[in-house]
Amino acid sequence: MVDGSGKPGPASGAAPLRTSPRVGGRAVKIASLATYVPPHVLTNADLEKMVDTSDQWIQQRTGIRERHIVDPGMATSDLGTQAAMKAIERAGLTPNDIGLIVVGTVTPDMFFPSTACLIQAKIGAHRAWGFDLSAACSAFTFALTTASQMVSSGAHEHALVVGADVMSSIIDYKDRSTCVLFGDGAGAVVVSAAQPGEGSILDFEHEIDGAGGPALCMPAGGSLQQASHETIDRRLHYVKQDGQAVFKFAVRKTEEISRRLLERNGLKPGDLDLFVSHQANRRIIQAAAEKLGLDSTKVIINIDRFGNTTAATIPLALNDATCSGRLKKDQLVLLASVGAGFTVGSVLLRWSF
Repeated sequence: MVDGSGKPGPASGAAPLRTSPRVGGRAVKIASLATYVPPHVLTNADLEKMVDTSDQWIQQRTGIRERHIVDPGMATSDLGTQAAMKAIERAGLTPNDIGLIVVGTVTPDMFFPSTACLIQAKIGAHRAWGFDLSAACSAFTFALTTASQMVSSGAHEHALVVGADVMSSIIDYKDRSTCVLFGDGAGAVVVSAAQPGEGSILDFEHEIDGAGGPALCMPAGGSLQQASHETIDRRLHYVKQDGQAVFKFAVRKTEEISRRLLERNGLKPGDLDLFVSHQANRRIIQAAAEKLGLDSTKVIINIDRFGNTTAATIPLALNDATCSGRLKKDQLVLLASVGAGFTVGSVLLRWSF
């Protein structure tokens, strides 16, 4: 078995791995993981009192039972800061050890300054630079890849990746087709150089398809449709979605990008120990997993408790997998995501702790 450095790694039943030409430089690992969700829970029963929907309808179509929602005044940087501080502590580091901060979010506190700047100040990472990365539900996979490449190059020893969103800030709670789907949350990982033999990030595959932009978007609030009485009256500052188009694209692309990444590394889906997909809809995850031929024991689904938290879903799922013992050191993991844009991302890694 080889890790991302091309050196012998932990033995397992998986096929031998090649070093991907996309992952140059030194091997890089996820050194720690932490998550945070606000304490307030919005259940399906609560939503029944707000819009024309039912617990049965929501669970059958999405798999969601409840989601966490921020209290007024709590922003994305607040959630991200909570996760970031725990991740840094769990890595045995201090904020001043962090050289780069990449925040994946579609709900920044404001247009500027960036949420990365706000988190940097709140955690006291005075030696770090950073930026926000907007890729909607693929933001975590995109941000993880970006940060890992910087550490791999030797530019930094440690980078902080935060996936955080306050989706309740852009959700129309009069639109039953979208308000049942989303929740608020954050996850953070520290990315560090890996030692020989340690689990590491092995490869990645990303793509975008801008032709799908109209299927999932927030129409107003940017330079195209500036805030006005008209845009507010038309409720254009909320998420709009063509559910069927998104569903079909997500199932197809989750399978395609996962197979492409595995095949390039001489692997088959059955070689995986765990498949961690973006948590947008239980039926999307199950359909994609079935197309890949994955046993349900290798698929993590926790959308029932959190809903779609956009950039936070994958770290929340990874956290549940580690806490439940389903994800252990040296296991082979595939992350996959599809988001507005459309954005598509996948990361192959061997878990390091």
